[in-house]
Amino acid sequence: MPSITKHKCGFVGAGSRQCSQEALAHGYCFWHDPNSDKSGIDIKTPLEKYVRNGEVSQGLQLKRARLEQLDLVNRGASSGFDLRGSDLYRASLRGAHLFSIDLSNSSLMKADLSGANLHCANLKQCNLLGTKLKGTRLDNVNIGKQLLQEKRGHKLWKAGHKQEAFDNFQQAEEVYRDLHKAADSQGLFEMAGYCLHKELTMRRYQMPKPSLKRAISKGIDLFCGYGERPFNVVLFAMLFILVCAVAYFLLGITHQGQLLMFTPETLGMEDVNSALACLYFSVVTFTTLGYGDIAPVGLSRFIAAFEAFTGSFTIALFVVVFVKKMTR
Repeated sequence: MPSITKHKCGFVGAGSRQCSQEALAHGYCFWHDPNSDKSGIDIKTPLEKYVRNGEVSQGLQLKRARLEQLDLVNRGASSGFDLRGSDLYRASLRGAHLFSIDLSNSSLMKADLSGANLHCANLKQCNLLGTKLKGTRLDNVNIGKQLLQEKRGHKLWKAGHKQEAFDNFQQAEEVYRDLHKAADSQGLFEMAGYCLHKELTMRRYQMPKPSLKRAISKGIDLFCGYGERPFNVVLFAMLFILVCAVAYFLLGITHQGQLLMFTPETLGMEDVNSALACLYFSVVTFTTLGYGDIAPVGLSRFIAAFEAFTGSFTIALFVVVFVKKMTR
């Protein structure tokens, strides 16, 4: 009787390691076959056994799988299990234990992670669109510098596909909003602030370019990072004070009846002293102290009025932003 040759799964994982499981009709094993329906059956325990036995765990095809209370914590190891490139579209992972798991380049689109533990998980370039994160533990989760949709949006924009780019930026905004809300509800205010800033940045990318609305949004980002970067306010204040000081130096101010301004004919210590006086006057004007020992003349008066108004607004904004960050 002729022997039946069994073929191995055609999936090749990290390090060119081929899956050792028996191939099904489509050339892949049950775990790597995208055509294998895993909905409606209990595969939680078999999956835990498969991964813990050291089988190739990248690229798992788990669409719509029921994986409630799944336990994939790699106890006693310095890193979690490697499930990179896996497809968990609409999978139910309610209450799953996924500490330090690597799900980079995977899809968790519309997956239910309510109450799951993703502490220290690697989610770089993971599709998180529509993922349910109610009660999900997100401490020290790594989402990378750019979401999958955000990175894709920038590439499409450079290629001239503006509408497709806008769609991806809109999806990225939604994902950042979900992460922001989830982190905020758990007291992870640093992550919540970062995601809020990225959410508003994605919203700006959807605005027509050029447009006044987009320019105003960009200005607010540079000025205070949408309320999340108080250090930006300090940098703006220092730069604005310096610019106004240069303007006073060129246009002139008076001190005890003496005009202080730039004079090319008498370059030297006199001009240095005038420049320092202008810087001092700029600081006093910006902070609205108004000692009165130095007064603006000519066009300098309009600059002083504008600087005083801007200074009072900037200081008030800094207090609000700083207190907001510190109370977190």
